[in-house]
Amino acid sequence: MSIRHGLLALLERGPRYGSQLRTEFESRTGSTWPLNVGQVYTTLSRLERDGMVAQGGEDEAGHTLYVITQAGRTELKSWFRTPVDRASPPRDELAIKLAMAVGAPGVDIREVIQSQRRHTIKAMQDYTRLKAQALEAVPKDRDEVAWLLVLEQLIFQTEAEARWLDHCESRLIRLSMAPLHEATPVREATGEPTDDPPDATPGEASGEVLGRAPVHEAHPPGGR
Repeated sequence: MSIRHGLLALLERGPRYGSQLRTEFESRTGSTWPLNVGQVYTTLSRLERDGMVAQGGEDEAGHTLYVITQAGRTELKSWFRTPVDRASPPRDELAIKLAMAVGAPGVDIREVIQSQRRHTIKAMQDYTRLKAQALEAVPKDRDEVAWLLVLEQLIFQTEAEARWLDHCESRLIRLSMAPLHEATPVREATGEPTDDPPDATPGEASGEVLGRAPVHEAHPPGGR
C-alpha cells in the first residue's frame, strides 16, 4: 500500500494537516488500511525531504498545513499512469502457510484449507453486506464512491481466494489418488524407490507425503 502516494493525492485537493489527512485517507478507504498519526507525519517528513510537499503555514487552530509541490504533482501523475508492478508480488501469508503445510509432520492440510475457507466465506459475506448497505443510498461524494470500489475489490479478492482453496483441495485429493510409482521418491544415488510398507496402498503412501488423511477419508472438493 502506498501511503506516500495516497497522501499526495489528498494534498492535491488542497492544504491539509496530519490528522486531517489520516481521517480523509481512512474515509476514502473505509478504514480498510487504518493509519496512525505517527505514520502520517513520518511520511510527510520524507515527502518534505524529497521536495514533494512543503509546509504552508497554519490554520486557525494552529495546525501546520502541508501543500503539494510541483515535484509532488509530477510524482503523483507518474503513479497514476504507471501500472502496479506484479513482477515481485507481495508475500501472501495464506499461500506460504499452505506451501509449508504440505508434508509437514502432524499437519492435516485438509483441515487447514477448510478452516481458512470458512473464514474467507464469512469475510466475503460481511463485505457483501457492507456493499448492500452502501448501495441503499446513492453515493453523494467521492469518498463514498471510493469506499464502494474498495469494497468491491475485497469481494472479488475473497471470491478468488475461495475458488483457489477449492482448487488446492481438489489437487491434493487427486495427488493422493495417484499411482504409487508416481508419488514415490527415489534415491538420488541408486535411482531405486525408497522403502514403503509392503501393504501400503497408493492413497495411504501419498497421504503420508501430503501430511493428510488417507483418501477414503477426504471430503469432496468444496466441502464445508
